[in-house]
Amino acid sequence: MITVLVVDDQAMVRAGFVALLAAEPDLTVVGDAADGVQAIAAARAERPDVVLMDVRMPELDGLAAARELLGGDGYRPKIVMLTTFDVDDYVYEALRHGVSGFLLKDAPSEALAEAVRVVAAGDALLAPSITRWMISRFAARRPTTRRDAQRLAGLTVRERDVLRLIARGRSNREIADDLVIAEETVKSHVGRVFAKLDLRDRAQAVVFAYESGLVEPGTG
Repeated sequence: MITVLVVDDQAMVRAGFVALLAAEPDLTVVGDAADGVQAIAAARAERPDVVLMDVRMPELDGLAAARELLGGDGYRPKIVMLTTFDVDDYVYEALRHGVSGFLLKDAPSEALAEAVRVVAAGDALLAPSITRWMISRFAARRPTTRRDAQRLAGLTVRERDVLRLIARGRSNREIADDLVIAEETVKSHVGRVFAKLDLRDRAQAVVFAYESGLVEPGTG
């Protein structure tokens, strides 16, 4: 069972998300919150697997709340940012800090539940077509640093191939097909890539792939 916390400052929107998720047999909503301050308290009390977090909220916005939750060494939930506006640099920075992805609020109801499942499993990047575009756009503004180059140099050729395919939105099964290797082997490579680069999930892996220059914006 996947546990979820819903955070949105609009009561009707929040109630709608709670109802949609609660109707799924494999999901349990353990709480909801109306702002970032409440979200941090509720998340630390209930320790949900996934937090659905609105970006724009009073008291403390969703990005600041996400950074607070992901900044420590203890409990760090998977966080999906919910937004109604075009992607911007703030959301990109959230991904760099460990947020697992973002989803437009007007996405179909089945997409919301599936996003929770995908992020909880850690197997794929949420909304890859939108998120890759966003990362490409903003990574293009940032020069590759010496540290990024050194970290990338620590990967084997095969690990670079796997990271490049992750950045292109491929699942483990698709990577296995592309490289003609077993899916279990892909999982092992992914684990080593994350460990060597000190990455938390695939969202951070995609950001690193662009920022290190391994993948060029517009080629994914």
